[in-house]
Amino acid sequence: MSVMTTATTAASLTSLTADQLAIAETTLDFAQEHIAPHAVAWDQDKHFPVDVLRKAAGLGLGGIYVREEHGGSALGRADGVLVLEVLATACPSIAGYLSIHNMVAWMIDRYGDDAQRARWLPGLCAMADLGSYCLTEPGAGSDAAALRTRAVRDGDAYVLTGVKQFISGAGAAQVYVVMARTGEEGPGGISAFVVERDDPGLSFGANEKKMGWNAQPTRQVILDEVRVPADRRLGAEGDGFRIAMSGLNGGRLGIAACSLGGGQSALHAAQAYLADREAFGGRLLDAQALQFRLADMATELAAARALVRQAAEALDRADPQAPQLCAMAKRFATDTGYSVADRALQLHGGYGYLSEYGMEKIVRDLRVHQILEGTNEIMRVIVARGLTGAAARGSRAGAGAGATR
Repeated sequence: MSVMTTATTAASLTSLTADQLAIAETTLDFAQEHIAPHAVAWDQDKHFPVDVLRKAAGLGLGGIYVREEHGGSALGRADGVLVLEVLATACPSIAGYLSIHNMVAWMIDRYGDDAQRARWLPGLCAMADLGSYCLTEPGAGSDAAALRTRAVRDGDAYVLTGVKQFISGAGAAQVYVVMARTGEEGPGGISAFVVERDDPGLSFGANEKKMGWNAQPTRQVILDEVRVPADRRLGAEGDGFRIAMSGLNGGRLGIAACSLGGGQSALHAAQAYLADREAFGGRLLDAQALQFRLADMATELAAARALVRQAAEALDRADPQAPQLCAMAKRFATDTGYSVADRALQLHGGYGYLSEYGMEKIVRDLRVHQILEGTNEIMRVIVARGLTGAAARGSRAGAGAGATR
């Protein structure tokens, strides 16, 4: 895939500025040189390429949304979804982890104090330190407000005890934003803390054996009376659920963008395969029935891309409807990306099922996007409650729960 293929496709369909097109081209250059040639091998070897992530940080991709004074790139969400889509054309798994890392960095920049920003953001922006987001638990997934991890105040410290499940980057990351219960049941009793990998009492489960996303580790984070100073708390006591959900609005856009990139890559691969393959006396690409399939795939990706960008722009301007739009975009784009990739595999015939072609990897990677950062069923709940006004009545399950990170 040429540098211009994805960048100009996005530009023509979403009216990118000259600066955004330059960002897309630079990012795609990096992705095609440092990620795409190795993506299948990383998947097969379950290798987490931390060295490549640190090279990406040299382009400013370790702190996409972080303010410049703290080492970040100070880009908006509309820029960020473009960056993540382009990266995902090379590997959705690596792009997905970068989305999560940047969510962590943004949360510290947005909700931390000056000392916290100075302590953690330089390392996160350089990706000398990696970040992980810890909300989901073995017994609290879609109903994230029911989490059981506790943080008990003890003098000038908190003692954290509990288990977090499905945590991307766990074990390799140095910085963990952990949601824990400091008060009553429900979302109002949750606070947010920064835990470091070397804190006594912190350990990790085995690397999960997964269907996809094999180029990044997914492990339990186990907190066994982890004692952290009170200055590790982000925001006030009881603000943790609001902080977590605020982070997820952007995280959902990131995963939506990664689905677009994976789907776009699959579409380009299918088109190239059909152009090279002959059957029944002609190129497969010249068969109108197959052209119609490609046309539908391209149309659906364009529609999903427009919705993702609309939601990103709404989040940039703090539109009150942004949470609903982010949920819409996440649901639609992740369903679309997976569906396009699945149809692209079918168009490859038996070759699509072989790992060396990379098509089955895209399908496996994109499948989890319909689950993480809130299942697509929970996205429907958020949208429906926005339509019916149920969210205003304060129902806990409508608060945007459903993180699987």
